[in-house]
Amino acid sequence: SSSSSLRHTLPIQFIMSQQKQQRILSFLFLLVCCFLILVVQGQNDNDDDDDEEEWGANLEPHPDPNDEDYEGMIYMGRLDETTGKRIGFEHDNNGLKYIFGTSFDETHKDIEEKDLLHHHDDVHEFPGSNTKTREQVLFERRHKNVTKEGPKPFGHFETHELDGGMVPPEVVHVDPYFLDASLVTNQQFGKFIRATYYETEAEKYGWSFVLVSFLTSSDQLETAELDPEAEHWVAVEGAYWRRPEGPSSTWKGKRLPGEREWEAAARANRIGPTNRTLFSWGDDGSAFYQYANLWGNGTFPYVNDAEDGWRGTSPVQTYPPNAYGFYDMIGNVWEWQRGGKHKDRIVRGGSYVDTPDGSYNHAATLGSRATLHGTTTTGNVGFRCAKAPKRRTEHHYVYHDEEVHGTLAVEDRFGKRDAVPQRGWEDRFGMDFDDDDDDDDRPKRKVVKPRTRISTEL
Repeated sequence: SSSSSLRHTLPIQFIMSQQKQQRILSFLFLLVCCFLILVVQGQNDNDDDDDEEEWGANLEPHPDPNDEDYEGMIYMGRLDETTGKRIGFEHDNNGLKYIFGTSFDETHKDIEEKDLLHHHDDVHEFPGSNTKTREQVLFERRHKNVTKEGPKPFGHFETHELDGGMVPPEVVHVDPYFLDASLVTNQQFGKFIRATYYETEAEKYGWSFVLVSFLTSSDQLETAELDPEAEHWVAVEGAYWRRPEGPSSTWKGKRLPGEREWEAAARANRIGPTNRTLFSWGDDGSAFYQYANLWGNGTFPYVNDAEDGWRGTSPVQTYPPNAYGFYDMIGNVWEWQRGGKHKDRIVRGGSYVDTPDGSYNHAATLGSRATLHGTTTTGNVGFRCAKAPKRRTEHHYVYHDEEVHGTLAVEDRFGKRDAVPQRGWEDRFGMDFDDDDDDDDRPKRKVVKPRTRISTEL
């Protein structure tokens, strides 16, 4: 009987020990859950404090730049070294770094190759500053000593006497962009004119500047008005874009490029301290007639032997492109750039009246730079267009004055407006549930955050 009672009590003790273990495990599980909830809540509180200004921002991923392609345009931006695909805006260093400035200054050789690497963390954009902090660099830029000539205007830099490029050259960064492979042609510009009824400056004035060697008779020279700053250019009645010897780009959703963007495309793969060259084809200027439309042998402005086959402008894509596929980045016509002042609009690249060595007019190198009045009309100036890749649309909340703009209401998918909160109302109205921190109970509405920066330099 004793053995029988033992057999009955063992299962009961075993069951009771299992129940005790389950209660202990449940208790431990509850402790872990409470701890995790406290950790997550604390993290959310920190995120709310950090992102208070970005409350309501659209944090959807940026569009994939590999899905964008535009006819006649080339993408300029960083590519993945393994796959060759374009790197999107989810990465901060998806732009390009290169040495910007005149081609004649040898100080670019002092710039180390590591300053051009995209994973380099330094924020400095010129040589000799690798040992300085960002704050030191910015302080020196803003509080540099004033010379006897007086303070310089914002953005001023010294230029080289031959090609007009910046002295000394420096490392710069540009965001990704698309750029036309060729200059805008008369045919393309004619479509724009017919679609928008745009009137050029030459059509408004009734005349445009023409190089003196293109005049049909000497009588025109005796009676014509000369450019006071360029005596070889004559004002000819009736000369305009259709008859250049006798820019607006928003129509296509494009814009003029910034000069840093333009030079990055012009230099192509010749951007480093060791492979930087004067021209897109190398340093030999005597072979220019194979690559660019420049002034040939002969005395400017009357004699041009036209070794390249053209006395004036040449059709686009007459000469071979550079390593990235861009045409006419040197010579043919100067190209308008975005930026500058109305009296000093920037042009880049040189034109057919320039020479490789600067013996006549500008030295037409990859660093060629000049400024013209914004109303200048002449046969040796043109343009090409740029376009920024798409980015995500971001939102923020602004205060809504109901006395001025009416009662804030939500519009549903059927177009019906209702001031009573509906499903999804928290995405349209800004509500502050913490009354202790903010006494302002004005309503807020969700608006698209304007993007004011078009490129790195603008």
